[in-house]
Amino acid sequence: MLLSLTRRRRVLFVGGKGGVGKTSVASALALAHAREGARVLVVSTDPAHNLGHLWDLPVRDDATRLASPGTGLVDGIEIDPESVVSTHLKAVRETMHRMLPDRLWPAADRHLELAREAPGTHESAIVDRVAETLALGLADYDLVVYDTAPSGHTLRLLAMPEHLTGWTESLLASRDRAEKFAAAIQGLGGKDRGADRDAELRRVLVRRRERFATLRDTIRDPGLTSFVVVTTAERLPVLESLALHEQLVKLGIDVGSVVVNRRSPADAGPLLAGRRRLEDAETATLREALPDTPLLELPLLPGALTGPLGVGVIADACRVGSS
Repeated sequence: MLLSLTRRRRVLFVGGKGGVGKTSVASALALAHAREGARVLVVSTDPAHNLGHLWDLPVRDDATRLASPGTGLVDGIEIDPESVVSTHLKAVRETMHRMLPDRLWPAADRHLELAREAPGTHESAIVDRVAETLALGLADYDLVVYDTAPSGHTLRLLAMPEHLTGWTESLLASRDRAEKFAAAIQGLGGKDRGADRDAELRRVLVRRRERFATLRDTIRDPGLTSFVVVTTAERLPVLESLALHEQLVKLGIDVGSVVVNRRSPADAGPLLAGRRRLEDAETATLREALPDTPLLELPLLPGALTGPLGVGVIADACRVGSS
């Protein structure tokens, strides 16, 4: 069931509580689909940068080849928040310099430096980069898998395209009123000295509105996008997963599957057998609370599961659990 999502969707978000194995599951799904001949892009939005650590490869903010099984491939991107914010503010500065008189440039630059650490700046820049990677993924790959930050950060990220779309539409409405006023002045014989700057500002705002609206609509399209909730069979991760599922549904995002990771064996001695019984109770809680959501259990696997070979072992487990 889980691997069927990789075949039926173009975009998967993989998320959950910190430490439950989100990066491993996201990468394993990507590799399993690539083994079927698909081109897959894995994008990490988690500032912890676990994607490169898992694959034992340097992963940057541009596409890096992680694996190329057969005719398929897996590329990876780690979104670097500091780099993204710097690039974002540089682009804003260039736009402001084009639209503002020279004498206002120093004040604009000071404002942007203050904005670097302002609440929402990092989140807005990350959403911009997610939108860019989504456009890249849909154009050049068969599947885009987002390895996300822990639940709270991810929920804010997924809600932001709606907020930013509405905010940009409000700015455009304000520009409409200003342009009507300028047109009235011209009709009375006045001269609109800022017409070119206004036109560029409108183009910038329209592009941002379209980018955010496309991201919002793609995230909410169950034919294109699903969310995979990863958890372990323990009380706190299970409770957080149920809360995450509830919030995703409120956001209009399809939850395609819940993955219960690292299930203890029942036949490896009394300690693990006892832990398995506790896990069974937590897994039953998930099944009872989410009867309509497919649930996949992945076993606790031996060895250091890093590098392409380690990711391959997890991919094999996903395939067995999905059969």
